[in-house]
Amino acid sequence: MTATRVDADVIRRLPKAVLHDHLDGGLRPATVVELAEAVGHTLPTTDPDELAAWYFEAANSGDLVRYIATFEHTLAVMQTREGLLRTAEEYVLDLAADGVVYGEVRYAPELNTNGGLTLAEVVETVQEGLAAGMAKVAAAGTPVRVGTLLCGMRMFDRVREAADLAVAFRDAGVVGFDIAGAEDGFPPADHLDAFEHLRRESVPFTIHAGEAHGLPSIHQALQVCGAQRIGHGVRITDDIVDGKLGRLAGWVRDRRVALEMCPTSNLQTGAATSIAEHPITALKDLGFRVTLNTDNRLVSGTTMTREMSLLVEEAGWTVEDLRTVTVNAVKSAFIPFDERRALIEEVVLPGYAL
Repeated sequence: MTATRVDADVIRRLPKAVLHDHLDGGLRPATVVELAEAVGHTLPTTDPDELAAWYFEAANSGDLVRYIATFEHTLAVMQTREGLLRTAEEYVLDLAADGVVYGEVRYAPELNTNGGLTLAEVVETVQEGLAAGMAKVAAAGTPVRVGTLLCGMRMFDRVREAADLAVAFRDAGVVGFDIAGAEDGFPPADHLDAFEHLRRESVPFTIHAGEAHGLPSIHQALQVCGAQRIGHGVRITDDIVDGKLGRLAGWVRDRRVALEMCPTSNLQTGAATSIAEHPITALKDLGFRVTLNTDNRLVSGTTMTREMSLLVEEAGWTVEDLRTVTVNAVKSAFIPFDERRALIEEVVLPGYAL
């Protein structure tokens, strides 16, 4: 099938998998407005459409620090049990509406304790909301399997606590770990004790690397900390010259390290210049295990359907390309092999047999 035949309706129906999606970056604008009123938080505007536009405009600054600052308002409404339950449940409903069959949602519990909830209560509440959402979409005939990644904030001092939480809740819906936050100036090796603990306890983890900072960030994440995946990783292209892979790029490709690539988000933070020239296409063609992701659906004004559509329209992707990144994502998911294989064989591949 050629790219010219991949219309929006086809893309919307295709089964999708997302590995890099932040809970606090994907709230519904109307939900932010309603919850903000309930907790007395002042927003830039109380009109949901205007709020969505505000987020998109603010995020298009080309500055990662300013991009991250847009989370002030979503986090403000995620400090109560009610807010967390609602946003977690709606997260799953929105994935199902987008054709996602497998998703990993990530968030930092330490950012949700201002209302008095403990770290453990935050995790328990989010899992309860996710379970409610999964039950609803399953009953509606559009099941979504959602796993949780707990994040530590790399610029703060509670990363080890977050890692301990991931270990404690690994049999209760938490499938892995990540560190998030401003990348430049906060190298992953600063938190080596947390990653060593996770490795000892056999908990998989990914690390944001190679977005705001270059190859040293990716090298540390993989070779020093032992990450199984890389969040973003667009700067791996710094180790590729005229199609020839350097040692680090070769390591990433040859060992099938998944790159959690987020095209629209990378444009907003200045990590890429256009969808047409985004590294995801060149890396895919070179045989890297690239995956396609939304990062922050509200902040980036995007969905998986939109990300796929942009690559089709502006980078010439085909249905086969979309299938490849979807299979890549499921292969690299932090869930057991038998579940991954079943998703690929019983859901993903049949869904692409157009």
